[in-house]
Amino acid sequence: MNFFNSTQISYNQSINLSFAKNVILDVKREDQIHPYISGNKFRKLKYNILVARSKQSPSLLTFGGAFSNHIAAVAEAGKLSNINTIGVIRGEELSHKIDTNPTLKYAKLCGMKLIFVSRADYKLKNTQNFINKLKLKFGDFYLIPEGGTNNLAIKGCEEILQPNDKVYDFVCCSVGTGGTIAGIINSTCDQQKVLGFSSLKGDFLNKDISKFANTKNWELITDYHFGGYGKINDQLITFINSFKSNTNIQLDPIYTGKMFYGLFEMIKNGYFKPNTKILAIHTGGLQGISGMNLKLKQQNKPLITLD
Repeated sequence: MNFFNSTQISYNQSINLSFAKNVILDVKREDQIHPYISGNKFRKLKYNILVARSKQSPSLLTFGGAFSNHIAAVAEAGKLSNINTIGVIRGEELSHKIDTNPTLKYAKLCGMKLIFVSRADYKLKNTQNFINKLKLKFGDFYLIPEGGTNNLAIKGCEEILQPNDKVYDFVCCSVGTGGTIAGIINSTCDQQKVLGFSSLKGDFLNKDISKFANTKNWELITDYHFGGYGKINDQLITFINSFKSNTNIQLDPIYTGKMFYGLFEMIKNGYFKPNTKILAIHTGGLQGISGMNLKLKQQNKPLITLD
């Protein structure tokens, strides 16, 4: 059976909150689905891959940066599905750094054709003229947007929550493009509230989420981005390593680390009423840790602990 035809159901793991005995916190281990196509990447790609196969598309084409989880996931998905993959990468200078970049090296090993463009050209990636030029160069392909968010991705993310998750009062997840949280929102019950922890600076994601979400039982938390996308500090690294030591759950510094840091702060500050049941979604993204550790090592900063 094709990997994307299978039904993937993750398990919930309880977290012992020594600092808040009156709050129940469980983690949905979506990170355990697959080493590279984990968490929301599997959910976003599932129906896109199935449609691409049904159309007999010869290639998948998508976009991403130097350490993109999405690029790694699409490369692996193409390999598993016997579909060629093309990755348009932001930054021409990276073409000479493939072998020293864990994400790009892995994508190449999966058979992905990497195309490096300038940052100026990359900003044009959603224009029809840019897409037409790519089609002239590569022929027909199935286009998956940067980050993977489209209507089919939302459909996949609506399958994250299961019937037994109705017992939770709050569902929390990290937010990048807004697709994952939209799918979660669409599958919640009336009495549940969804909290999205933005990894980006600013509140512009409210508009993006609203495009796909069909209810209003959600809130975007924008206080824990640590300076913006890809920005971290020693405090966050210490938290991620402590969380791993206490729970045996690996977090990434771009998304889940920030979400759990913010969630713990909100619990400590009394945001949640006694006996509140919280479900936090682990959206994967762990392949990017190696790349972040390379940067941290160059800066003589503490590293994120890995197995």
